[in-house]
Amino acid sequence: MSLDSAAPKAAGRPGRASPARSGPGRLGPLPWIAPAVLLILSVVLWPVYEMVRTSFLRISTSGFVRGSAGLDKYRKLFGEADLGHVLVRTVIWTVAVVGLTMLLSLALAQLFNQQFPGRRLTRWALIAPWAASVLMTAIGFKWMLNRTAGVLNTAMTDLGLIDGPRDWLGNPSTAWPWMMFVAVFVSLPFTTYTLLAGLQTVPGEVYEAARVDGSGTWQTYLRITLPLLRPAFLVGVVINLINVFNSFPVIWGMTQGGPDSATATTTVFMYQLKNIDIGESAAMSVVNFALVVLMVLVFLKVSRWNEEES
Repeated sequence: MSLDSAAPKAAGRPGRASPARSGPGRLGPLPWIAPAVLLILSVVLWPVYEMVRTSFLRISTSGFVRGSAGLDKYRKLFGEADLGHVLVRTVIWTVAVVGLTMLLSLALAQLFNQQFPGRRLTRWALIAPWAASVLMTAIGFKWMLNRTAGVLNTAMTDLGLIDGPRDWLGNPSTAWPWMMFVAVFVSLPFTTYTLLAGLQTVPGEVYEAARVDGSGTWQTYLRITLPLLRPAFLVGVVINLINVFNSFPVIWGMTQGGPDSATATTTVFMYQLKNIDIGESAAMSVVNFALVVLMVLVFLKVSRWNEEES
């Protein structure tokens, strides 16, 4: 072969397209994210699919499918006399618990951000409600409030504050405040540490500049601290909204939603319906899921607005 005929072939080699990758390299990052994708499919999406499918079935209390129910379970659900009261109580429960949690957590985070003797010990003590099981905490308070053997009735009777033992959890008017107290108690650690982390990211130079400008303590807090704390505060609000809205152990451990459904939220009401009609309970689960998705969408909307403002 002459050199002249070989030259074009040699010159064309650098411009030739590289061969496609073969084997695992062709899949890119898929092998690395596949376990997480499979976990999401098996733990989240598949139960959601089964939940929606079950809400359209007629199922006996023993678990046997008796055929399609169409929209009958949703009609039955929205025809429940207690549903409206449960929805209103759920809104009040969520707003009150989240509001009190954020307010107290903000005060505790501000306290723990200061230097004082025993600060490390108090920070560790705050972790205790977070480390303990929520159900165990709820049952502990239930026994403390017990009508016959509860330590609260015994102490208040001995001090002359009440005439005799009271059924604190048997009456909805007194059960709700106690359940809200326990819900706030178990929510404080996470929210406080979230806000504390946000406070510790605020540069000290900003406060020095504010003092030089003559800003007072409250002016500095309202105009500097709170705006810079906004991302951490937003995270705390959204996570607490989801957790409190779906709260089950506190209410079930203390009152089981009783008497009847007087202390039930939508999550507990859903569990109560399970003993009567599994399909209707699944329909209530779908409604709950839709409400949670709505809250997440609102969070995404607020997050985008927050980025535009910054």
